[in-house]
Amino acid sequence: MLRLRPGLLLAVMTVWLGLVAALAEAAEPAGAGGRSPWSDLVAQAEALGLPTKFLLVIPPGFLALEFEDLHAFAAEYHPQEHRMLLDLALSFNGAGGTLKPLAKMTHREAGTLFHEFFHAYMDYISSKPGAADLGPEIARLRVFAEERQRCWYQVVTITPVVQRKGATEVRFLTEREASEALNESWAVFVGWAIWSQLELGGASKQGRPAYATEQWLKRLKKADRDGDLIGYYEPEDQAERHVTRKRYLAPSHRLTPQEVRVLLEVLFGASEGQAQRAFSVMEPHRSPPKEALPCRP
Repeated sequence: MLRLRPGLLLAVMTVWLGLVAALAEAAEPAGAGGRSPWSDLVAQAEALGLPTKFLLVIPPGFLALEFEDLHAFAAEYHPQEHRMLLDLALSFNGAGGTLKPLAKMTHREAGTLFHEFFHAYMDYISSKPGAADLGPEIARLRVFAEERQRCWYQVVTITPVVQRKGATEVRFLTEREASEALNESWAVFVGWAIWSQLELGGASKQGRPAYATEQWLKRLKKADRDGDLIGYYEPEDQAERHVTRKRYLAPSHRLTPQEVRVLLEVLFGASEGQAQRAFSVMEPHRSPPKEALPCRP
């Protein structure tokens, strides 16, 4: 979950990203084989067949990782402070010192972690004044995000009561709310993609990325059809926040095939053909509110 306002939190322990390692032995200051802790974490992700392209963009020391006994959510990210707050369950032995080894996490926990790492990634690339300095792919993602925020996330359809998905309302979001809705929608997809891959057994036995397999594509098709890939935002209005902390987008305002295609290519390193296959299994038609600006195909 992306938290756009710093709050008063009872932090148990702060660990800079250089110490984030999911170490096999908690007492060791470095990863296996003499690797740095961050390199060890990336190596663990690679061993599980998980995508690491976007993780490598985040420099060591950019963010702080904290553990706390959370109740409402499993994790939060605070971009103003470059701070990630995780539940104690994600720490080694639940002690709040270092991250639990990826191989020992449940599939949901790993999906949550990657969800939050995506927020850190977006925080980092947004903190750079020149997108071109980070390369053409990241520049492409930033331009795409700005365009999507204006045309798809500025005027949205929400479900005021989550249990009643058929009852919807149109909302005109502030710039902050729209940015959060986009970030959470994309992070939901990243977390879902990791969870789904692990549910299928991690690395593909055919030597192909998981997102290129028929099983993964079938899951994507079902998740899209069921309206599972939806984001949310925290209302700015104080009165509304007394009613609910989060507003969920309606299934009709779920992630679009265009977004999935770009995210697979830029974050996961999918080829144009692989991303297009994912694009093709999703329902192409979306019905934005009539007040919304049109999006480019």
